[in-house]
Parts: sequence; structure tokens; C-alpha cells
Amino acid sequence: MAITALTESTFERVVRGDGIVLVDFWAAWCGPCRMFAPVFEQAATAHPDIVFGKVDTETQRNLAAAAGIRSIPTLMAFRDGIPVFSQPGALPAKSLEQLIAAVRALDMDQVRAQVAAAQAKSA
Repeated sequence: MAITALTESTFERVVRGDGIVLVDFWAAWCGPCRMFAPVFEQAATAHPDIVFGKVDTETQRNLAAAAGIRSIPTLMAFRDGIPVFSQPGALPAKSLEQLIAAVRALDMDQVRAQVAAAQAKSA
């Protein structure tokens, strides 16, 4: 499956969709980003049911700032429009596969209940 380049105009629509979306925040000058790129690409090929997106933090500075990106690479995972993971650093292939398995295994009814409880608390 192809990796989608995400921009300010496409990011929300893609990550708010159904299913799993993994987003790699990266930059061309970043050595760890270049090391992680083939791992991300292999996972995209192995998991065609998941949307894999990349945000170039150099050309999409406002988007990176809005997402709270402070270090790259940063990997974010969304499931059914809910952010469920965010961590800076290049993951090895095995760790990325473990993350994908964990995101697949989430009980989304429980996640939605936790999000609703957190929103009610902050209101």
C-alpha cells in the first residue's frame, strides 16, 4: 500500500476516518527519520488495511506545531478518529509490529468511554 503525504488540508480528514491510521512526522535532514523510513514502508506493505501517512515537518510546520511535535521522528497512531499513541524516536520493525498489534487489539468501546470521561472531567 502507498504511503500518503499528509498536509494541513488533508490531515484531519485522514486521521478522523474509520480504522487505523499511522502517521510518521519526519524531515529529510533527520538521520533517525531516514533510518525509520524503510521500516515504515515495510509495515505499510505488510498491512494494506492500515492507512500510513507521513508529514514532512519542514513543509508542514504549522501542522507539526498543531500536533505538538517537539522531536522527530514522531509516530502517532489513530484508531477510529481517536489518537491512541504518540511517541518520538525511530522504532525498530519488531516494535512497530507490536504497536500495530496493540492498536488492533484495543477495545474501542472502552477507549471511547475513557475519552468521554476525560472530556467530562475537564468540562
